[in-house]
This record gives sequence, structure tokens and C-alpha cells, in this order.
Amino acid sequence: MIEALCRKHNDLTIKDIAKLKSVAENLGMIADCTGADIFIDCITRDTDVAVVVAQAKPNSQDSLYEGSVVGEFAYRSKEPAVLRTLDVGMPTSDLWAVTQENRSVRQNVSPIKNDEGRVIGVLIAEKDVTDHVKTKNNLSVLSRTTEQLMEALLTSRHKDHNLPYHDSDGIVMFDDSGVSTYANPVAETIYRKLGYIDKLEGIHFSNMALDRVTFQDILEKKQLSHNEIKVGSLVLSIKYAVMKNRTFDVSGVVMLMRDETDVKAQEKELILKSVAIREIHHRVKNNLQTIASLLRLQSRRVDNISAKDAFSQSISRVLSIAATHEILAQNGVDDVDLLIMLQRIKNGIIDCSMGEGKEIRITIEGDTIMCNSDMATSIALVVNEVIQNSVKHAFKGRKRGRIRVEICKASTYGNIAITDDGVGFDVDQVRGGTLGTHIVQSIVKDKLFGTLTTESGAGGSKVFFDFPLDETLCMESVDSPVDTIER
Repeated sequence: MIEALCRKHNDLTIKDIAKLKSVAENLGMIADCTGADIFIDCITRDTDVAVVVAQAKPNSQDSLYEGSVVGEFAYRSKEPAVLRTLDVGMPTSDLWAVTQENRSVRQNVSPIKNDEGRVIGVLIAEKDVTDHVKTKNNLSVLSRTTEQLMEALLTSRHKDHNLPYHDSDGIVMFDDSGVSTYANPVAETIYRKLGYIDKLEGIHFSNMALDRVTFQDILEKKQLSHNEIKVGSLVLSIKYAVMKNRTFDVSGVVMLMRDETDVKAQEKELILKSVAIREIHHRVKNNLQTIASLLRLQSRRVDNISAKDAFSQSISRVLSIAATHEILAQNGVDDVDLLIMLQRIKNGIIDCSMGEGKEIRITIEGDTIMCNSDMATSIALVVNEVIQNSVKHAFKGRKRGRIRVEICKASTYGNIAITDDGVGFDVDQVRGGTLGTHIVQSIVKDKLFGTLTTESGAGGSKVFFDFPLDETLCMESVDSPVDTIER
């Protein structure tokens, strides 16, 4: 099929076509190792069009294709990575494309060159776009691994081992009797760390296996085997795949190795730091709640109504800060969901500040915004002060009322609006303000770098403030549906 398509669409020599066939022999093995759909595309007489001459689907997971696309065309407008690599002879990584079956994918493309260094085709690995969103970092590894496998197969076949150094996967190839015929520099480095002195070529699989897998086991299974093992001080990820020749008989085994030691050490360090941070926030929360309890005890010994009110406000402020640290203690990371945090504050206000006989409904709703602890604490204090003020003053002479807190997220700014359906007040008369008013104004201006607006009338009051979603101050989450939390 490769020869017939090349004769029809390009002017490749017999030697060039033979090289393409040698790469195509092990497309299935490459597909299994990378978990991707693998293709060979060739040049055509049209510089904006390539033709698919070989295809392999992975056995380890579902293919993106329902049928074969061998013989179909790849156009520059739909598969720019393919034509780009054919033009310039350099690999192309993680580029968007539309397949012959009209599916959006990400392509990693490596050039296939003849003995004179001229590009005669490309090796393509394709992953679903949705998979790309979830595992973006893995695609660069996929690209390097695909390229290495192609180079390893060609250099092993031609006994030319001047393969350039790669920093991802180690590759060792064994013939059908289990004797190693090729090892790339990464594999050599890994085995040197394990104390191997001899060159790896010529050593039997039984003397190189690190995970209690026998050569016969791999041949019998005829499928990818994947293990993560600890050998000495190293943590290694190992994969095996069976190679086949043109008649689909077993011609050997390829072993891919990746040194995960540094990655695992970093993961362990992050876990330990996360645990430590969580414990710190937990202790801070406990200390703040202890302070609030002491203030409650002290307020009970005071008869003056104004003093009791001051104690109550102070307790509420302390608990609003404690709510932030409570969430951080649960997450173990320095980011807080504003919806969840404001719900905790609301519950605290209802428990501590709602007068007997009052039925004031408080709702928290809006967009999800994740922000760091400093910003979360500032927002907690502002919202707490405004809600406290509404509970205390907005519903005089009334038992029922509603306070609504709405979070909105724009591209560069977030904003929070607190509205009530109370009796209203004269904004100009209270502009000089109480301590609570000064706290709110100061925090919005100096800590949140935002603006504060207050509106009030016969139908109620509205306090609105905004803050920049600067990544140095705030980490915006992935868009999520509007969430509403009510009591």
C-alpha cells in the first residue's frame, strides 16, 4: 500500500519507500507505547497536501478513528503541523488539527528523512483535544517519546548509533531471542546509576529486567506492560511493547524507561508542605476561635449595651477571619473558594448576631472565584461588616427581611454586591462613618485595590465593591455554573 500510494502521489525513490516501510513495520508498537493514533504521511506533488500512507491504532485505549484513513489527504488548512514539518524538517509539538473524520485533535509530528537528509514523510501522533486539556504537560513527553522511538527504530536497524541525547525516555531494544541490540543515552545513564559498567548492547533481557517480568511473559502477552518500580534509590516507570516485522511475526521487544525519582521526590515534598500548611491554618483557626470564646465570656460580664455591641462586632470579625483559615486547613493549599467562605461567614452571623424573633434570610450566590488567603481574609472582613450592619440597622421595626450577597466575575475584575430590602438610610449622613465603615473603606481601597459604592433608598440598600483579578493577588478558577447557597 505504501509503495502504491507513493508511486501515485510523489516521486520518492525505491530506497526512500523502503525506509518508510521500515518505519511502518512498528507503528503498532509505537501506538501502544504512546497511547495515541499513529500515522505516516508523505509528501505529494501539491505543496499544501500530504497523503496518509500508514496508520496504527493503540491497543491500550480507544482509537479516535472509526475506520482507516490510509490513502486520504491531509490539507495545510486542517493539519498545519504535518505540512509544517514536511516543509522545514523539524518536529512540531502539540498543534491543533482537524482529522479526516472531522474530529479536533492535537498532533505531534516528527520528520522521517532519507539517507541524504531530505524529508520524505512524517510520523504523526494524535490525541483528543479534551485529553489535551486534562493532561497538557504529558503531550510534550508524547512528542519526544514518539520521535525517539522512530529514531531508535531507524538507527537500530541501520546500526548507526549516533542518536542525539534526549532527556525523557530511555529506550532499550531486544531481538526475538531477548538480547539487547540498542540502548539510547538515557537508558545508558539509568543503568549506570544502577551500577552497570558494561555496554548494554549484547546483554540478555534476563540480566536487565528490573521488575520481575520475563522476556517470555512479554512475548506471550503481546501487549503493553506498564509498571512503576523502585530500584535502589531510583523510581522508574517502565513500559514494554512487542515489535513485529512485515509479516507480523515477532521481531523483538522495546523497553521504555523513565526516571521518575525527582518527580516523586518533589511530590513527596509538596505533600509534606501541604500537611504542614494545613496544620498551621488549623492552629490559627483554633486560636482565633479561642479568642472569640474569650471575648464572649468577657461580654457576659459587661452590662453596658454599647460595650456588648462592640464585643459582638469584634467576635464576628474574628470569626470571619477564622472561616478563611478553616477552609485553608481543609484544602492544604493557599486558595479559597469565595462562595464557600462567605457561606461560613453567613452561618456565623446567623448563630451569633441574629436577634431573637428575627427571620432574616441571607443568600450567597454567583460565580466561583478562587483567591489567595490574603484577599480572602480582606473580602471576608468587608462582607462581614456590611452584613452585620444590615442585620443591625436595616430591619428596624420589622421581623422579616432578606439580605442577598452576589459574586460576579468578569475578565479582569471581580465584584461583590450586598443588597437588602430594609428601610434604607441617608448615605450622606453616615458617610463620615463608624468604625465598621472605616474598616470597609480602608480594606477595599488599600488591601483589595478596588472601589466601594453605597446606594440606599426606601426600597433598601446596596453596597458594591470590586477588586482586580490579578494573578498575583487572585487565582481565578475554571468557569463553573452559577451556584446558590441559601439557608
